[in-house]
Amino acid sequence: METRYWLGLGSNLGDRGRALRGAVAWLREHGFVVEAASAVYETAPREVEDQPDFLNAACRVRTAATPSEVLSAAKRLEEGLGRVPGPRYGPRAVDCDLLLWSGGAWREPGLEIPHPRLVERLFALRPLLDLDPDAALPDGTPLAAFADAIPPADQPVRRAGLPDLLG
Repeated sequence: METRYWLGLGSNLGDRGRALRGAVAWLREHGFVVEAASAVYETAPREVEDQPDFLNAACRVRTAATPSEVLSAAKRLEEGLGRVPGPRYGPRAVDCDLLLWSGGAWREPGLEIPHPRLVERLFALRPLLDLDPDAALPDGTPLAAFADAIPPADQPVRRAGLPDLLG
């Protein structure tokens, strides 16, 4: 049985747009059905501010993989596209986070779905809401309410004007 996952993608090193397109291609090449991808947004770094701006996007995929298997695939994707170990929240060639899945909540060591900081991050919420404006937490709370509560001046998120990631 296939399950849907919403993945957050980010990059702030090298050719950031190419990294995001590469992430979508990697997912397709490794058995994920990529149903949709959001627009690409440019965002300032948050936790570690002394680094380049990020490009962020989200994609919705289908797979029979478990959340643990999807996390493992996300780590392989990151490594395969040039991510190297570094400081937490530091610069990266590519990042792939599990934001939501159609199975509700999931918790195990090293993995929590919904992503534990999703509701605090406009750079993750805005692309996810592009894909599914009615997306909600497992308890039914609409994610749009969290996005609307974040003052845009606190977390500027601008459309990057890049081509469709699925193209």
